[in-house]
Amino acid sequence: LQVLGFEVDTVNSVQFSNHTGYAHWKGQVLNSDELHELYEGLKLNKVNRYDYVLTGYTRDTSFLAMVVDIVQELKQQNSNLVYVCDPVMGDKWNGEGSMYVPKDLLPVYRDKVVPVADIITPNQFEAELLTGRKIYTEKDALEVMDMLHAMGPQTVVITSSDLQAPLGNDYLIALGSHRKTKADGTRITQRIRMESPKVDAVFVGTGDLFAAMLLAWTHKHPNNLKVACEKTVSAMQHVLQRTIKCAKVQAGEGNKPNSAQLELRMVQSKKDIENPEIIVKATVL
Repeated sequence: LQVLGFEVDTVNSVQFSNHTGYAHWKGQVLNSDELHELYEGLKLNKVNRYDYVLTGYTRDTSFLAMVVDIVQELKQQNSNLVYVCDPVMGDKWNGEGSMYVPKDLLPVYRDKVVPVADIITPNQFEAELLTGRKIYTEKDALEVMDMLHAMGPQTVVITSSDLQAPLGNDYLIALGSHRKTKADGTRITQRIRMESPKVDAVFVGTGDLFAAMLLAWTHKHPNNLKVACEKTVSAMQHVLQRTIKCAKVQAGEGNKPNSAQLELRMVQSKKDIENPEIIVKATVL
């Protein structure tokens, strides 16, 4: 976000030695009182006027509830504030979904967080959890996105899914939906599908990168979800291709790269993040 020209105030929901894709990690989880204290400091200095709030990984329900309170307060100050929420809860491996945060986060996301969010970026498993509905076909996915719109957010992007891609099994499908209400009260929904080449590795942090770039590109292209998603997904591809290429070199021929070697090559991809060459085109549905 800073590379793309945003002034960012960062609050670390967790302070870990490393990400949780490694075998071991040490560190602290910020609780709601600590978050509240940091926010109070910003408030006392009257520097708590924001255009965007972006949240991702957290493990604590009270922290999440405090986020909702803060977002609501910030929206009272600035009615145009956009809250981008990546509802990080879990994922699918080999077709089986599992949660990697405490299960009691789900009702808080579903009942409190999603209703105040403007943009959400769940993966397929998270979209299913939030709506209680399984996705087997693209039609199911579009209906689930409509259910998510009905909960509050104007923009819903299912960042990855195990749906069959028209281009074949080597591609991953992402779907986007943007709903807006015109002055006369009629609603228009723009829907898109993106197919990006699968990369055979497990990366950590791709969801964070996706949500941050989607925030940036929807800011720069407010009424064009297609272009915003093309830039986001294309930049992702550039970062992942560079990462896997470097990781394979480090691991040596015939060896599987480890977590350290698969750390996203963010700094090396600065130019691709600032100005991504569009290599993934979106199909308007």
